[in-house]
Amino acid sequence: MTTTINIGILAHVDAGKTSLTERLLHDAGAIDRLGSVDSGDTRTDTGRIERERGITVRTAVAPFRIGDTRVNLIDTPGHGDFVAEVERALSVLDGAVLVLSAVEGVQAHTRLLMRVLSEMRLPVLLFVNKVDRGGADPERVFAQIRRRLTGRALALDTVRDPGTPGARVLPFTWDAPDLAARACELLAEEDDALLAALVDDRPPPLGAALRGRVRDQVGRGLLYPVLSGSAMTGVGVPELSAALTELLTATEERGSEEACGTVFAIERSASGEKTGYLRLHSGVLRARDRVLFARADPEDGDPHQGRVTHLEVVGAEGERGRALTAGGIGRIRGLPGLRVGDRLGASAAPVSLVRPALESIVRPADEGGEHRLHAALSALSDQDPLIRLRTVPGEGLSVLLHGEVQKEVVADTLATEFGVEAVFEPSSVVHTEHPTGTGTAVEEIDFERELAGPIAVGLRVEPGEEGSGVVFRRETELGALLAAQDRAVEETVRDSLGQGLYGWPVTDCVVTLVHSGYVPPVPVTLFRLLTPVVLMRALDAAGTRVHEPVHAFEADVPEDVLGAAVSHLHGCGARVADTDRTAEGWRITGDIPVRGVDAFLARLPGLTRGEGVWWTRPAGDHPVRGSTPRRARTDGNPLNLASYLVHLGNAGRAGISG
Repeated sequence: MTTTINIGILAHVDAGKTSLTERLLHDAGAIDRLGSVDSGDTRTDTGRIERERGITVRTAVAPFRIGDTRVNLIDTPGHGDFVAEVERALSVLDGAVLVLSAVEGVQAHTRLLMRVLSEMRLPVLLFVNKVDRGGADPERVFAQIRRRLTGRALALDTVRDPGTPGARVLPFTWDAPDLAARACELLAEEDDALLAALVDDRPPPLGAALRGRVRDQVGRGLLYPVLSGSAMTGVGVPELSAALTELLTATEERGSEEACGTVFAIERSASGEKTGYLRLHSGVLRARDRVLFARADPEDGDPHQGRVTHLEVVGAEGERGRALTAGGIGRIRGLPGLRVGDRLGASAAPVSLVRPALESIVRPADEGGEHRLHAALSALSDQDPLIRLRTVPGEGLSVLLHGEVQKEVVADTLATEFGVEAVFEPSSVVHTEHPTGTGTAVEEIDFERELAGPIAVGLRVEPGEEGSGVVFRRETELGALLAAQDRAVEETVRDSLGQGLYGWPVTDCVVTLVHSGYVPPVPVTLFRLLTPVVLMRALDAAGTRVHEPVHAFEADVPEDVLGAAVSHLHGCGARVADTDRTAEGWRITGDIPVRGVDAFLARLPGLTRGEGVWWTRPAGDHPVRGSTPRRARTDGNPLNLASYLVHLGNAGRAGISG
């Protein structure tokens, strides 16, 4: 039976992730020569920014085989600005390899990645790379892994002559008593039968029995094998390749079930045609099949359908390339509306989307290039659904981003792939608004026109559950509106909540249609024009409070600078939740506004003599303290009817027709 396993390669910047990818592909015969990050000819890093900076910024898929198992190697970004890319890639993986440097050891982003992986209970192998580099100390790094990443790490080898070009890796065998003793000590914490056997002084399992127990707990995200080697010399890489199939579970084909899958990456050809990367979780997909995809975020619109005109199974040859089966990854074409995060099939799991916390105004460098810039950015938003655009009157286009490096990548992509030179302004923080109470508004308008009778819309706005986004409900009688009119009200509500009372997106709210009516003939357009007015009046009655995005953080600092570090954190708006002693000093935990992250990071090296370690990840938002920030509106402000009508006129919508 054919099996496929999808493996992610993750690491802190410069740990050797892309070099390891090249080595795995080369040793498996998938490529005939090793690419180099320095020379810019690696299989997975193809963009100029990727080549020049030596970092991965886009998810790439490279297939190879280990025996009868097809392995899809997914080389994921290592820079913190691309956490959205990382989390999308993780959603389609069967397992991951977390790469560390034997010189630098556990770094800040390593801890972030390990935390995400462990929370997902994703099977993980840790690979300590660069054992041949000067200063390499695999034993020190293993101790850091046990202390900073997980106490359930199991070393599967030892390194001789580390830090020299002749470094060698000596793997333990599954029959080795030393390995069995160390493994069983960890396994027994989650295995009552094994614990009882050890207490009764029965001999520990060896060979295939021991490997089976290790494989079981690795598969459940309870145990983390550690291997060592060098991607440059190839030492230890064969053992890593063997562990991929021996310790990680491949997906078996299940062709009789519904076809369900997730789109995790999009490529666009020079002609503009889209290719989507689809991980199929169950069922079978073939070229010419009609398919229905749901959006990852309901705010992005209704499900869309079409026909797959071209299907290429990654890593398949000959006849096997004609059908995508469970566990496999396919390149599909023929669906122009396809976006990252789209889900095939009713039971496909939603993709977690980390929303950007920054935005920047972008303008074309050349006069008159606004249309080309908008078209290019719209194309990029298909590759990353979180790159959202809005036109700010008198300023230009606003783009949502995760960080400054991502801004560089977007600018480079616009120039190289679309021929558009763009200028980005300094980034600002994206806030949100949350309703603070309940408000209701009802509007009945009789247009007294031959083609438009009276219409009525009533909406109630109230707070929703934390993290719920926007929920739309109905309390009106079924059939009070035509289906198209009802859909127009809901779509307009969701679109209009992109700008609340202070100009920020409104979230964690429930909007209920409490009143509706019409006398034919009434065009759908009228409901789209009236709904924003009713909605904003209800929102005004409810009131909103502006929130700012925050990150959860951990800061490891030397013992003698704890007080100064806490003081600086408070100065950057952080809320310190706890301080705990570590073997090397203090660990400070809490949350910090996104606006304060860069300021604290700039102070950390000098404050801690370069010894400080910093970790953050998005953690929701908190109410803004102090003056309420506002953002310029782009909808004419439906609360001001005169301004709103002028806006509609300028947009060419004043002439109402069916």
